[in-house]
Amino acid sequence: MNRLRVTPGPVLSVTALWLTTRALMLWLLVHDHDPLLGRGSVAREVWRLYFGWYGVLAHGSFPAHDTLWQYPPGAGAVLLAPGLLPWLTYFQAFVVLTLAVDALVTAALARAGTPAGRSPLGAILWTAGLPLLLHIPLARYDVQVTGLAVLSLLALGRYPRAGGVLGALGALVKVWPALVLLGTPRGRATRGAWGWAVAAGAGSLGVLAVWFDHPLAFLRQQGGRGVQIESLGGTALNLARHAGWPGRTRYRYGAVELVGPYVDAVATASLALTAVACALLVLWRVRARRWNEATPYDAALSAVLLFTVTSRVISPQYMVWLLGLAAVCLTSRHTGQRPVAALVLAATALSTVVYPMCYREVIGGTWTGCVLMLIRNGILAAAAVLSFVRLWRAAEADAKNPRTTEPGPYSDRLPERLLSSS
Repeated sequence: MNRLRVTPGPVLSVTALWLTTRALMLWLLVHDHDPLLGRGSVAREVWRLYFGWYGVLAHGSFPAHDTLWQYPPGAGAVLLAPGLLPWLTYFQAFVVLTLAVDALVTAALARAGTPAGRSPLGAILWTAGLPLLLHIPLARYDVQVTGLAVLSLLALGRYPRAGGVLGALGALVKVWPALVLLGTPRGRATRGAWGWAVAAGAGSLGVLAVWFDHPLAFLRQQGGRGVQIESLGGTALNLARHAGWPGRTRYRYGAVELVGPYVDAVATASLALTAVACALLVLWRVRARRWNEATPYDAALSAVLLFTVTSRVISPQYMVWLLGLAAVCLTSRHTGQRPVAALVLAATALSTVVYPMCYREVIGGTWTGCVLMLIRNGILAAAAVLSFVRLWRAAEADAKNPRTTEPGPYSDRLPERLLSSS
């Protein structure tokens, strides 16, 4: 009987790389007050904001009257989790749990890349790419959200129901993981994944509504957000300041936003572009007929990229999401998103230069800040367009040449005589 052989070399290399890079990230977190590292602004998110919310959540209510609370009710469970380690401070426990989830994601990607026909590049990209954001991932809960999305995608192939449940739990924490279920193949896999996602999401939301007051308070704060300075619309407005636009920056809803004439029009345009992106993804879904093992991964990355670049808000931690999804794509040799993953890495590195290193330049609207944002957002926009084009063309290729689709859980079954002769 043949057994799957796992080569220990890549796994040991990824382990060594993870230990080295995470030690460096912890060192940066300890030295967070350095001017180049944000003067303490990165770590402050945890020990001041998250810890403050923890106190409210521990008393059975969501922080309904805090304009900074803009997250679905599942986020409350993540922010309460550090209480499971009472011998540590809240900050220490939060970082420990974040590292634990990071290690789990790395292990899952490494395992997914070890069988024959798969690739270890996914684990390498995640392990080496996350430190490009310096210590920011350790002081935000986006690693936890990305972990749910990554595990959901990796489970969809063999266990679509489990994948659906994990995707729903991720959506309850930060909405966007619902997009990872977009590329599930038609038929039984989609019914299982989407059906269990709806059931798990509704059940979990019901439980949270019973345990906590004001579970939907985040909708009011989320709806009031404007154009954040790091978004594509914010970059356009910042450039307009050099042409005489009289707008200015203001700290609102937990981000630096631009206020002044035409801001509402830019915000409306962003929402319209998001609607167009949604329509394109639905059209792809309706039109696609063939899937290979990488199609759900590629569709998830493309969807999140499109929704990110058309959003009114692009925070540096959003790059954690894109790195995780790009890493899942690279675990498969059938993915068409390799050049997109390279662009995501480049945008991630530039995001660190934008924040925390040169954030004052960005807020001040100097030419340095504007050029940095123009390049970073230009790369993200190019990645989103390229990602969707490659996803669309892959569907076209499979439709024109149906026998080029690999047999497996994501494709229609080939005639038995063909399978027996292969």
